Amino acid sequence: MVDTAFASLGRVVLCTDHSFQVLHASPVLDDLSGPGAAEEAVGRPIEEVLGRDLFAPEAPFRQALEAGERREGWRASLEGPDGALVTLSVTAAPVTPLAGVACNPVVSFVVVLRPAEQEEATASRGPTVFAGLVARSGAMLQLFRLVENLEHSEATVLITGESGTGKELVARAIHLHSPRRNGPFVAVNCAGLPGDLLESELFGHVRGAFTGAVRDRVGRFELADRGTLFLDEIGDLPLPLQAKLLRVLQERTFERVGESHSRASQARVIAATNVDLRQAVASGRFREDLYYRLRVVPIEVPPLRQRREDVEPLARALLARVAARRGRDLRFSPEALRAVLRYPFPGNVRELENALEYAVAVAKGQTVQPEDLPTEILDAQPLLSRGPAAEPAVAEPPAPSPAWSPRPTPREAREAAELRAALEAHRWRREEAARALGISRTTLWRKMRELGLE
Repeated sequence: MVDTAFASLGRVVLCTDHSFQVLHASPVLDDLSGPGAAEEAVGRPIEEVLGRDLFAPEAPFRQALEAGERREGWRASLEGPDGALVTLSVTAAPVTPLAGVACNPVVSFVVVLRPAEQEEATASRGPTVFAGLVARSGAMLQLFRLVENLEHSEATVLITGESGTGKELVARAIHLHSPRRNGPFVAVNCAGLPGDLLESELFGHVRGAFTGAVRDRVGRFELADRGTLFLDEIGDLPLPLQAKLLRVLQERTFERVGESHSRASQARVIAATNVDLRQAVASGRFREDLYYRLRVVPIEVPPLRQRREDVEPLARALLARVAARRGRDLRFSPEALRAVLRYPFPGNVRELENALEYAVAVAKGQTVQPEDLPTEILDAQPLLSRGPAAEPAVAEPPAPSPAWSPRPTPREAREAAELRAALEAHRWRREEAARALGISRTTLWRKMRELGLE
């Protein structure tokens, strides 16, 4: 009866035991994943059905369910009948003893699935987990949709963004949502080796090619055959190697160092850089023809300061992940979370994760307190007032024009920069910008007047 009711709404119902072993899967799963999918799901761990992003033992989503919480509007991927990945909206909750409609008495959790396109966009939805990435901001959700749109493409991709924004995670997401997802994902840091060693690393070498080459060596292009080769820090690639990489992209062939015949390349290339390649081209440090060969599909990952609404879900997910590696279960105190939310994180997600590694190492209880955070987070001046309670919504009072100094203080400059970034990210819609900054609309309006941002 329950299956019939949910099926009429196009929903899939999965019931699991306390260890998240699937006990029941409704037949609608066959419509999403192909004939026999529901029967094959029964008896398997749910992370094998819906992926480890949500249901691995260390995943924050699963840990919240085990703590008795409900989760709604999250994302998971399922392989469809044609092999393409179907993005699902996931709602899950513990089953209470009074439910009475459980699949059988040992059911502990119920998971309801529906295709994500059926979900109406709402401002209150939960964060999205996508191939290891966690986000709530519109900019990142748009990036996720772009990656989904590339699932049938093998075009070369250039990912740009500041250091620490997660460019390699985006590259892995592209690989996992591509026709090559069953092939290898091979990563190379182009800034980590000098030019001669990097050439051997990329293309391989034959015995005797240079001093120390005592045997043939397979390069990364061959290791990534029928998979994806991720070239990180491509802006630091020496000019001679840029010419050789251009030839691979154009002719799909390469030669090992010291070899005289060409080999076919079957690797898809995804490159990433935190360097402004346009400026590098203008200064002669990067080949223009290679730039356009790499930039078939450009993807820019925004810095964390431009997507402040992602900080809280990222911080919670990273804290759970880091703590699980230490065999601990930690939560933020309200004061510690506020300190994290007001810090600008110039090192982006990598700096956030490092800060939480520190917090897990020094925290003595089950709750991360402000004193457990790195000193740079505690010492950071709040760019905006972020009190625990929102200010009451009152009519915007008239205020005198501020007496501006021709040289604003460093703090005023930081406040103005953060305000402008938030306003531009939300197209100068004050209510949305205020929500992203964690302040009331009145406070935002007052700060704009004081800082001359009207």
